[in-house]
Amino acid sequence: MADCVFCGIVAGSVPAFVVADGPDGMAFLDTRPVFKGHVLVVPRPHIVQLTELDPALLPGYFGLVQQIARVVPAALGSTGTFVAMNNLVSQSVPHLHTHVVPRTKGDGLRGFFWPRHKYASDDEAAEYAERIGKEYLRPGVTDTGRRE
Repeated sequence: MADCVFCGIVAGSVPAFVVADGPDGMAFLDTRPVFKGHVLVVPRPHIVQLTELDPALLPGYFGLVQQIARVVPAALGSTGTFVAMNNLVSQSVPHLHTHVVPRTKGDGLRGFFWPRHKYASDDEAAEYAERIGKEYLRPGVTDTGRRE
């Protein structure tokens, strides 16, 4: 879709701090992160909400979401992640996307009133994207999350 910023990111015409790019989707840093290292995962085709995602795309797309949720703590030293998706309501970009937010006990995130933490610079954002991307591509990280 021509006016969709996420379609532009997938097409390469809109810049983003890309973490992972594959046939099942793309993962990149949120420009308004809840916490630094907050990743958005999108399917490659323009799909507005989860109910419109072709069932044949579910395993690949959610496999990518699962992989990103696995590597974010390893890359950033967080304890875990918060994984969430909005459908239409509160969806700032009308393209299906899943949030993977690094979490640590006592981080201050309560309920759904989320503070936003901006990156100090594009260099800092690029460094976060690189750390997560390296963990995503690191040899020995399998689809099951076990080290080989």
